[in-house]
Amino acid sequence: MLKHRGFPGRLPGTDYQFTIRRANPKGATRLVARERYRDRSPADRRADEAFMAALWEYFGEEPFERGNLDAGRLSWLFGREVVPAEEPFDPESYEALLRIDVKRARASFPQIFEEDDWA
Repeated sequence: MLKHRGFPGRLPGTDYQFTIRRANPKGATRLVARERYRDRSPADRRADEAFMAALWEYFGEEPFERGNLDAGRLSWLFGREVVPAEEPFDPESYEALLRIDVKRARASFPQIFEEDDWA
């Protein structure tokens, strides 16, 4: 399992995890697209935004390996802002390649990309 050195481990001041410390001996947790309902707590929304900002800062538009990124946190973005970057895609692999769908990410989290709009 690739460890993304320098990637934030969690949302500061909370228990919202962004990375895992070690691989699960039973295999990687399956990535599934989780529905984000309007009544999610503000803390959950902040965690999604902070995770998306970290992904954008760390990877940009380049494909990236899932590695030690937390499956639960990825699943809140998977299928929308984060999409498979390879076919066939294995949702239960630490080596699976993902990428940010920039158009959808800008629509969902415009505040993250505001700083980049001047360029």
